[in-house]
Amino acid sequence: MISFDALFPETYAQSRERILALARRLGHPVRTYQAPGKGPAGETLATDVLWIGPQEAEAVAVLVSATHGVEGFCGAGAQCDTLERDPAASLPPGVALLVVHAINPFGFAWLRRVTMEGVDLNRNGVDFAALPQNPGFDQYRHDFTPRRPGSPEAAAATARLNAFQAAVGPVTYQLARNSGQYVDPKNIFFGGREPTWSRRTLETIVADYDLRARKQVAVVDYHTGLGPYGYGEPICGTRPSEPGSARGRRWYGDSMTEPMRGTSTSVVIPGLSQYIWLRELGPDALTFIALEYGTYPPAVMDEATSAEHWLGNEPALDPNSEEARTIKARFRRAYYPDESSWKEMVIWRSRQIVRQTLQGLAEAIV
Repeated sequence: MISFDALFPETYAQSRERILALARRLGHPVRTYQAPGKGPAGETLATDVLWIGPQEAEAVAVLVSATHGVEGFCGAGAQCDTLERDPAASLPPGVALLVVHAINPFGFAWLRRVTMEGVDLNRNGVDFAALPQNPGFDQYRHDFTPRRPGSPEAAAATARLNAFQAAVGPVTYQLARNSGQYVDPKNIFFGGREPTWSRRTLETIVADYDLRARKQVAVVDYHTGLGPYGYGEPICGTRPSEPGSARGRRWYGDSMTEPMRGTSTSVVIPGLSQYIWLRELGPDALTFIALEYGTYPPAVMDEATSAEHWLGNEPALDPNSEEARTIKARFRRAYYPDESSWKEMVIWRSRQIVRQTLQGLAEAIV
């Protein structure tokens, strides 16, 4: 049996190679959506999609990795584990599995959360004709702007933001910092001004696999960075009033959380990729969770995220310099601890969630 450690890749290129090799070995058809640009070693950037099960399936479970590129190490490891266990042999009748490897291949390859356009894909799911507002971000935009790590300017901005958080509380602060903004391309959590390549590709995948014609579609979108170390929190991606919320509670039990009910580690975020799926499939057919694995405390994550974002806006800085390599290493570790105990927790929770999802879909189409 393959070890937990061996399931997780060292690079995007290795991850893609493994997924494609598994597809060939198991005989699963693959569609490849090639992205513009190249990876750091000149490798092709692409989203690869595997279909497993009957073509006419009434229900489809979708596993998505690398919505936030650097988080793809976790998601790809879980996808690899699912494939290694030969899911075709245990799919319930009428249910198929769709594995979407690296929906943001640029971010995965280059160790960034953002897409090739510099956009947070998980803030890009908005209706661009009616952009959400974020007054808290607007008020503290200058201080949220990432600065050189360790500089006096960074320390001063952090002090002001700490005072802001102490005054308004953690939820209001997280809404201002994390819920997305559409005014400053060089600042954190920028949601873009139009659909990204990754969003358009996701919409194309829905059409190519005729997902609108299925009775039920369940999406598990793998993420890291929020919550207790190693714990996989299934965060509901449909509104409490929609059928997907009730289905999720039946499938995942009380461990499923809902930001709109105030039960999640995540605040309410208007531009999540769940809304892309919702517009494509409608509320009656969609059950969506973001499977969020905890890594390190918020202060550590904020610092690592801001430092890497600053680096991404400094093209003149030598990427091989000690400063750049240190920032990237800390950023990678923040979103991917790369420790055996953490990986084991990821795999066991993923197996449980995938099993619950497949069982839930089977029951939903009876």
